[in-house]
Amino acid sequence: MALDQSFVGRTYPPTSSYEVGREKIREFAEAVGDGHPVYIDPEAAKALGYPDVIAPPTFAFAISFRAAAAVVQDPQLGLDYDRVVHREQRFAYARPVRAGDRLSVVSTIESIKTLAGNDVVEIRGDVSDEAGEHVVTAWTKLVARAAEEA
Repeated sequence: MALDQSFVGRTYPPTSSYEVGREKIREFAEAVGDGHPVYIDPEAAKALGYPDVIAPPTFAFAISFRAAAAVVQDPQLGLDYDRVVHREQRFAYARPVRAGDRLSVVSTIESIKTLAGNDVVEIRGDVSDEAGEHVVTAWTKLVARAAEEA
């Protein structure tokens, strides 16, 4: 059953604040195999003009995907998460995520499409710091595979 198009544009309340820690950044950088010193060494980050270590570009996924759970778990939307696969991810940065940031995310359903019986949902996560300044926008595209015919 196709998802309701009236959900396009629906915005969900901001998440509680997520405090970005140096250790989380280091662990993430190690997990993705990026050993750039700016992710682990505060002095290397300061030498490049940052107040502290910064996170790899894809780090925002961890924050924005948690926020997208409000969309995915919305019972009115009716998305069958057991059938969902992650299709695409992209980011547009105003500035890097930094250690010490306290970030919150507002999620919005940007589009809903049906392709070959599969529901495709694009969720935009607008990430802001505690001062309300925009840090990054993350788009997550999910596909709920069509139910197999019996």
